Amino acid sequence: MTGIDRLIHEPARLVLVSSLYVVDEADFVYLSNRTGFTSGNISSHMTKLEAAGYVEVAKTFVDKRPRTTYKLTKTGRKAFQQYRENVEGLLSAAE
Repeated sequence: MTGIDRLIHEPARLVLVSSLYVVDEADFVYLSNRTGFTSGNISSHMTKLEAAGYVEVAKTFVDKRPRTTYKLTKTGRKAFQQYRENVEGLLSAAE
């Protein structure tokens, strides 16, 4: 599996990154509803993706309530596109 980004390849992170790929940004509630992941899971995986420069995290308040939003960075979008190409190539080679 040469060339496969193992950070993205982890199943929960793959779901989170692919969910972010199709939107400009998403808040915690959206990701929780879409994935069914716990707040701890989302937070833990997003911390790893943020450390890699793949995700940008913004914490704000709306009507005195905390709101966390996530957005793929340009680096994160490129990494996911490359991941998809590598997986497609791997699957094509297996045919």
